[in-house]
Amino acid sequence: MRLASDTSHTTTNRSELSCLILFNKPFNVLSQFTDREARATLSEYLDLPGVYPAGRLDRDSEGLLLLTDDGGLAHQLTHPRKKTWKTYLAQVEGAPTDADLQPLRDGLQLNDGPTRPAQARLIAEPDLWPRDPPIRYRASIPTTWLELRIHEGRNRQVRRMTAAIGFPTLRLVRSAIGRWQLHGLAPGEWTRIEHHASTTTSTNRPTSQPATRRTGRRKSGRTSRRHYD
Repeated sequence: MRLASDTSHTTTNRSELSCLILFNKPFNVLSQFTDREARATLSEYLDLPGVYPAGRLDRDSEGLLLLTDDGGLAHQLTHPRKKTWKTYLAQVEGAPTDADLQPLRDGLQLNDGPTRPAQARLIAEPDLWPRDPPIRYRASIPTTWLELRIHEGRNRQVRRMTAAIGFPTLRLVRSAIGRWQLHGLAPGEWTRIEHHASTTTSTNRPTSQPATRRTGRRKSGRTSRRHYD
């Protein structure tokens, strides 16, 4: 099957526009273009020369992943000192109360040090696509949805934070990074916007290209393992 592709390429000269890709990363896909273990990667959905992920999203997490050809923008999005807020929707095991979330807001101790205060609230079940495969429910234990906003990027941080307060994460979807949101992109879909490469905080506008939403297609004839490492 054909991949989503874009044959145009903008340079990152200060006087020109560079591109930013908003991609809805499906479950069980690595946030990289190659893998020695033949697991699913971005190359099965994107064929865009010159762009690279700005940060990462765990293989077993879903949602917004940004890719760009602008090193300055990538630095703005990923450097801890820039404090770019990332928004996550987490389905957790159990029924936490608002008071249970207070340690997340205060900052809590993980094995690699204390977290910075997060924004956390209970939410109704969001209108999301079905996960494939679905999470494993236990009939005797309810699940609850939380919205968490953090501006750190430690390994599996949100999952470790909810586990630390006694409510393990069953499903995790990143819905926003800074000002950029999923905006209805389905898993495997991406859209391209352009911005001035001379600044990482300029106003972005939709690309003038005729089709800004593309759908990548996974290659057929392969299976991917279901574990994360």
